[in-house]
Amino acid sequence: MPTTESGRSDVHRVGGAVELTHRRAGRSALALLRACHPEPTAAVTVLMTALAAVSGRSAAGCLLVASAVLTGQLSVGWCNDRVDLARDLAAGRRDKPLAAGALGPTTVSVAAGGALGLCVPLSLASGPWAAAAHLSGVAAAWGYNLGLKRTAASWLPYAVGFGALPAFVTLGLPGHPWPPVWSATAGALLGVGAHLTNVLPDIEADLAAGVRGLPQRLGRRRVRALAPVVLLAASAVLAFGPAGPAGRAGWAGWAAFAVTGALAAATVLPAGRDPRSRLPFLATLGLAATAVALLLLRGAAPA
Repeated sequence: MPTTESGRSDVHRVGGAVELTHRRAGRSALALLRACHPEPTAAVTVLMTALAAVSGRSAAGCLLVASAVLTGQLSVGWCNDRVDLARDLAAGRRDKPLAAGALGPTTVSVAAGGALGLCVPLSLASGPWAAAAHLSGVAAAWGYNLGLKRTAASWLPYAVGFGALPAFVTLGLPGHPWPPVWSATAGALLGVGAHLTNVLPDIEADLAAGVRGLPQRLGRRRVRALAPVVLLAASAVLAFGPAGPAGRAGWAGWAAFAVTGALAAATVLPAGRDPRSRLPFLATLGLAATAVALLLLRGAAPA
């Protein structure tokens, strides 16, 4: 049956509408990815999966760790941007997809809730004790987003969240062993260091918006002095903390400590050139990668 001119026009309109819908869906998905804080989300997920592997978790166990950590981090990132929407709009944060209008608030809220809903059963798949450790850290991060970030205890959720990560890995192993004190201590110190370096570029804007967490109360100069000390302390615990043969630092430990020193220095160097540089926080992620690499080189499990 021949196609009329009108029929061809209808086909073109339908095809154009479908293509436009696909483009919009693609842009929304990209914006949602940007809103989850992709760098720390990816870094924490990859590092925790590597830690699970070196700790003796099976391939299935590593996949469960990766899935639980990823969904937990996604929920925290989306929650953060949703809660900060009014502040980001007032500050003109065009780098934030939600504040720039690339996403709707409902979309981000549903995404955060959905990721959190998936995180619970995925964490429980590693056992109740492991789940309790991981979900405590996720709850602490949500608590930070929902109000603790404005208090002098703003550092506490980071310490709890990062300090609980080694427990999530080890408590999922046969026998459910607790992690050694040194690994939890190093995780907590890394968390506090991450808090300091993450907030550093936005201290003035935060103060203008009434956000008075610990770094804002200390001020930029004190935070720049404190952050490398905390990060170096974390590295020292990782390099020299384990007891027994693994506690002998060797070339790997000293090399990791030297790399950490350089990365910690990066939290100070940009002070005079670019106060809003993200280099300090990226250096902190590099430090965390160095810490896991040290464990991999030693072949030592954190238990």
